[in-house]
Amino acid sequence: MKPNLSFDELKTQVADGRIDTVIAAFPDMQGRLMGKRFHAQYFVDSAWEETHCCNYLIATDLEMETVEGYASTSWESGYGDYIMRPDMDTLRVTPWLEGTAMVLCDLLDHHTHDLVPHAPRTVLKKQLARLADYGLKTASATELEFFVFRESFDAMRDKGYRDMTPISAYNEDYHIFQTTKEEGLMRQIRNGLFGAGVAVENTKGEADAGQAEINIHYADALSMADTHVLVKNAVKEIAFLNDRAVTFLAKWHHDAAGSSSHIHQSLWTEDGKPAFFDDSAPHGMSELMQHYLAGLLAHASEVTYFLAPYINSYKRFAKGTFAPTKAIWSVDNRTAGYRVVAPDTKGVRVECRVGGSDLNPYLALAAQLAAGLAGIDAKQKLEPEFSGDAYNAEAARSIPETLREATVALDESRMLRDAMGDDVIDHYVRAARWEQEDFDRKVTDYEVARGFERG
Repeated sequence: MKPNLSFDELKTQVADGRIDTVIAAFPDMQGRLMGKRFHAQYFVDSAWEETHCCNYLIATDLEMETVEGYASTSWESGYGDYIMRPDMDTLRVTPWLEGTAMVLCDLLDHHTHDLVPHAPRTVLKKQLARLADYGLKTASATELEFFVFRESFDAMRDKGYRDMTPISAYNEDYHIFQTTKEEGLMRQIRNGLFGAGVAVENTKGEADAGQAEINIHYADALSMADTHVLVKNAVKEIAFLNDRAVTFLAKWHHDAAGSSSHIHQSLWTEDGKPAFFDDSAPHGMSELMQHYLAGLLAHASEVTYFLAPYINSYKRFAKGTFAPTKAIWSVDNRTAGYRVVAPDTKGVRVECRVGGSDLNPYLALAAQLAAGLAGIDAKQKLEPEFSGDAYNAEAARSIPETLREATVALDESRMLRDAMGDDVIDHYVRAARWEQEDFDRKVTDYEVARGFERG
């Protein structure tokens, strides 16, 4: 499925009153949708060509703080505008919002009209252009996990995010009765997204109380990233409209399972042949796939920030939780950071299990492609397959354990700087360092509870 509204159809539905609002939005650094709601008539008259936004919107943190230290924008430079150019191929209805359509936008420099290089959609487009030079295209899927709670967002905020109640009381992994408790919400999510042109496969219970997963059919990487941010936004909006709350935190509580966003990826030729498949090779993995996977492993630490961008992200990596701790590969082994799925078939692919549900899909997919292409360019030899429990593989390559460690690896990555540009990497290194700086100056509940009386 694809976005389900043409510009001519939009004009018709605006004229007959079925659509009165058009959301024009772009993904920010955190993968959230930022933009404007237009009266639909004004959008079809003129705003479909372009509109504008402040350039600080891709130089902020989760709190929308105007962080200092970015080369692209600052108080000194006056925080000017970017152009938002709607990508009309992404136009769709949003059935959960009455009379509303949505379109995603690219960001352009207000003066040069060039794509803004550090905008997430641009970062991914650059890697896809590199891939096209090889005569290849992608097939990607980003699974999404999240927790559903009985309370509303407002009720939780009023309680200081304490005493939150998952919507079910115990592990609901594949559990039909347990997931019936959240079906009033999940059914609306599935049907709403399907009505928006999203190829929803299923929802299911995940491995803890109140934890859910939604699976979307694979697509090319840009379409998948566009769908990913739409899905996250829709899940939050539909939950809000039902007086429920959801969270995509990688680890919402230390006693709960983490939430992931596993990335399935494979390469195909322009004429639709599976470039990762060779029926004469071990596990059906072509030489190209072996080089690509070797690149993912060789540069695993460097790309971790784009899979785990926050302090909280690293709380998820824990032994015996189905979240990986080792950047190694194995066939159909959920303890490894990189799992080969569907071996010996045309659907053979790599599942990167490192990413959490808090990742930005554009940046994560771009970083995976950059690392994989580096492996192809270098004809990187694939290390031997790991077998067994990867949590106990003490000598194996570890996933960075902290944001500090991942930030150093990102900053020092020659591969990513060559692939994405120094300006892009410097931009996200600043974001990573600010995340750490902001956390380091905050007093946590843990410190107060542990040391107020006992210390």
